[in-house]
Amino acid sequence: MRLASIFQSITGGSDVRFQAYDGSTAGPTSASVSIDIKTPEALSYLASAPGELGLARAYVTGHLEILGDVHAGLAQLSEFSLREIPWLQRVELLRFLGGVRLSHRVAPPPQETRLRGLRHSKARDQQAIAHHYDVSNQFYEWILGPSMAYTCAVYPSTESTLEEAQFAKHDLVARKLGLRQGMRLLDVGCGWGGMVMHAAREYGVRAIGVTLSRNQAEWAQKAIVEAGLSELAEVRHLDYRDVRETGFDAVSSIGLTEHIGKAKLPGYFSSLYGKLKPGGRMLNHCITRPDNKQRARSGAFIDRYVFPDGELVGPGHIVSLMTDTGFEVRHEENIREHYALTLAAWGSNLDAHWDEAVEEVGEARARVWRLYLAASRLGFDRNNIQLHQVLGVKLDGTVSHMPLRPDWLS
Repeated sequence: MRLASIFQSITGGSDVRFQAYDGSTAGPTSASVSIDIKTPEALSYLASAPGELGLARAYVTGHLEILGDVHAGLAQLSEFSLREIPWLQRVELLRFLGGVRLSHRVAPPPQETRLRGLRHSKARDQQAIAHHYDVSNQFYEWILGPSMAYTCAVYPSTESTLEEAQFAKHDLVARKLGLRQGMRLLDVGCGWGGMVMHAAREYGVRAIGVTLSRNQAEWAQKAIVEAGLSELAEVRHLDYRDVRETGFDAVSSIGLTEHIGKAKLPGYFSSLYGKLKPGGRMLNHCITRPDNKQRARSGAFIDRYVFPDGELVGPGHIVSLMTDTGFEVRHEENIREHYALTLAAWGSNLDAHWDEAVEEVGEARARVWRLYLAASRLGFDRNNIQLHQVLGVKLDGTVSHMPLRPDWLS
């Protein structure tokens, strides 16, 4: 069995062209995507860690190349599995791969991280955030665009630009929270300060944002000064658990819940509930599983290369926890298609700045990002993951101070 045919058997790619270092090829010549197994080390990575982790290691190190659109290529591949291969061929394949693994031992790439300390302690959470966010603000500017918003945008239409969609997302959150001039907003996990600045600029709100990323906090504070918003907006390099102020009119959490950890979520919602004044609203915007049955921890690639210690729960779990904390849940929506569009835009931005990105952060990290954006987009396309916004209110006695019907839909 030639290498290209072996790889095609493993992946199940039906409309992908395969080529290998032994000169073999497989798959249709008309395919728009080709996978090049460039070295024996690529097969060794796949044999030592079957599934997404082996693929990631081979791709990040450059021993395997995806020629063409990475998202389209991944969409053609099944999970690496031997279940569909006849038993006799399976034995032959395993014997071959085992030989490759023993003769070409490979170590995980240095971009793969293993954190130290107690899971979801403050110190370990700081490590996790630094691994992902404290890379290069310039690198993120190339990917995210001028808004520097690193969360799902809300597209008014499929023709909307990324910047229009990110403005629409921040404004939707503001309207769901009922922001008005003179109110106080706490934005936890604030990133580069997009929501904080939007609330201050568009609604005259006094806004505090907190992030565990020093790079984000420094960039955001500079942007706030340059925008002339210093009297209203502030971003701190701080754990949300260490915010001392209370009595906020509103709390926004956009893309933080994924980092908290399932076991810590009750304390997280309780902490944010305690920051609100009676009648105050909280908007929780986060990636979720499509149901409440799946394990919370992320897959091996995401956990080791992208979001260490990330955990995703089902939307029902979020709603139940908010309710049990004391929030009255007033609105919930799933906008997963919007995240697929957002990731497509980020991927296009990375491709447009590929040479600069490689020079800035190195080819291996840039390849991590290209694979991560494409794989995540595929996850939203296939409904393997979703994006939910859940709005809750801290009742003022028994009064919600909510409109009779949502006034943010127009």
